[in-house]
Amino acid sequence: MKRPLFTLTFWLDALERAIKTAAQTILGLIGSNVVDATSLDWKEIGIATAFTTGLSVLTSIVSSGIGEPGTASVLNPAPPDTLKDT
Repeated sequence: MKRPLFTLTFWLDALERAIKTAAQTILGLIGSNVVDATSLDWKEIGIATAFTTGLSVLTSIVSSGIGEPGTASVLNPAPPDTLKDT
């Protein structure tokens, strides 16, 4: 059996999470008082985005052996019967 870290599913999952983190960081900085909207410092935004995206990938790697095998998730999926609408 392949180790979870060496599967395509894991890396696609980690990539999705990293892209979401990057988008959230950019939008969060642009919309906050930390960055002046009239004079955006794209270098600083890029550094912060790269840092948080790197942290996202690292947390995915750490999570690889905890949750659902082969994914970057810490959680196991909910059993199908708990998802039924009653």
